[in-house]
Amino acid sequence: MIEVSGLSFSYPHAARPVLKDVSFDCAAGELVIVAGPSGGGKSTLLRCLNGLIPHFHGGAYAGQVLIGGRDTRTHQPRDLAGVVGMVFQDPESQMVAETVEDELAFGMESLGVAPVTMRKRVEEALDLLRLNSLRYRRIETLSGGELQRVAIAAVLTMQPRALLLDEPTSQLDPQAAEELLTTVQRLNDDLGLTVLIAEHRLERVAQYADRVLYVAGDGTVHASGVREAMATMPMAPPVARLGRALGWSPLPLSVREGRRFVDGFDKQRTPGPQNVPRPRGEVTIELRNLGVSYGEIAALRGVTLDVYAGEITLVMGRNGAGKTTLLRALVGLVAASAGAVLVLGQDVAARQTEELAREVALVPQRPENALYKQTVAEEIKETLSVAGRVGSVEETLAEWSLESLRGAHPADVSAGERQRVALAAMLAGRPPVVLLDEPTRGMDYETKELLVANLRRRCREGATVLLASHDVELAGRCADRVVLLSDGEVAVDGPAREVLTDSLTFSTQVNKLLGGSYLTPEDVLGDYGGAR
Repeated sequence: MIEVSGLSFSYPHAARPVLKDVSFDCAAGELVIVAGPSGGGKSTLLRCLNGLIPHFHGGAYAGQVLIGGRDTRTHQPRDLAGVVGMVFQDPESQMVAETVEDELAFGMESLGVAPVTMRKRVEEALDLLRLNSLRYRRIETLSGGELQRVAIAAVLTMQPRALLLDEPTSQLDPQAAEELLTTVQRLNDDLGLTVLIAEHRLERVAQYADRVLYVAGDGTVHASGVREAMATMPMAPPVARLGRALGWSPLPLSVREGRRFVDGFDKQRTPGPQNVPRPRGEVTIELRNLGVSYGEIAALRGVTLDVYAGEITLVMGRNGAGKTTLLRALVGLVAASAGAVLVLGQDVAARQTEELAREVALVPQRPENALYKQTVAEEIKETLSVAGRVGSVEETLAEWSLESLRGAHPADVSAGERQRVALAAMLAGRPPVVLLDEPTRGMDYETKELLVANLRRRCREGATVLLASHDVELAGRCADRVVLLSDGEVAVDGPAREVLTDSLTFSTQVNKLLGGSYLTPEDVLGDYGGAR
């Protein structure tokens, strides 16, 4: 189905090629993970497979890519639309219509599909991705996760023979991600759809895959079996990392496969002193019966919450639960329809956004919304100047390991690198209140560890950190406290080690495997060392 021979590609003015003499085949009906570090070339590889490279992106291109027998060099992306469909890392960029239903029909209209067939496929896609309730919603009112599902549904209506998904679960809550991947697996099994998934959250996809293409970041791409890849790659899901450390064989790819190895573990042991909660600081954020509405839609209802200095609080919940709205309310970007918001003892409604920005930093879900200068260094310098914070560009670059990108344009780096640039730019000068909306979108495991280390250091220095995220594994690694939102209301609020245990949806892989109070492989290895 997919044949790649001697593929090389370099972006204009790049110091080195992103892809160098890459060759591999994918048979019809295979489900393949495309893995690798942030900025390594995963998205570039997918764009080579759907014809955007070489027809849309400039640069030096060599080699051959055949999709269903069609050469991407001689066929424009529009000629390949019925053969290969792609969902981008930022689904917002794919939207062209005003409503969900119209978005699902747009691609078929462009292909000249008969009206009766179009109607049938729209209904099937709405059912498949559980979008019936959103059928008539305007695109601009959708949450990031809802946009992601709509983008996938719109591609599926064109019934391609190959489906390319770039970080398809990055904005989905755990349940929606599982439902999506189950749907993709069903399409793969029942219809023989060839699927390539570029994904950093390997714990979500490893169990479904036949093979892995590891994009190493040096231009090379290595193909291997999924179990072999999880045993050798620098990154791996938590259960596989635990199995590697404890010598389990065959290496488990899922919680189900890991259960055969855990009979000898005392699952009720309490993890060691490294996980004892830190003492709370003063209250820095106060929400009192907060309500926020968008027209007739109530995004938040009666939210009462205190957030403390020196603590990492993570807000979770289904897509559309109100997480982004809550963060935006804290900086005055949306007005409260009821109740009050106090930050650092002052009512947000009585303060100008520019004034708040000196003390409160919000990194949005779409990092490009916060980036507008010509280089990474200029972005950091601009924040320090406009927000009136004390700090240096060099110190900030070093904190986020961005020295090599100081002169790069933020639009020219990968999605994961752009996320890191936004973090560096918005958090420059160490503001006392840090708000992050889906900060791990596009991040590999190594970069997540950098994020966790930086946030913990900020908390030790007295900062308040409030994150909205669907990343359960991130929550297990760094959160002191977890707040679950449901339909705009606080459903659960408690210590992370309590909220993230014994849950079908919001438990980590290790907790699902071992139960008790364990959340991460480090919890287990700290207690059991190398015992087998």
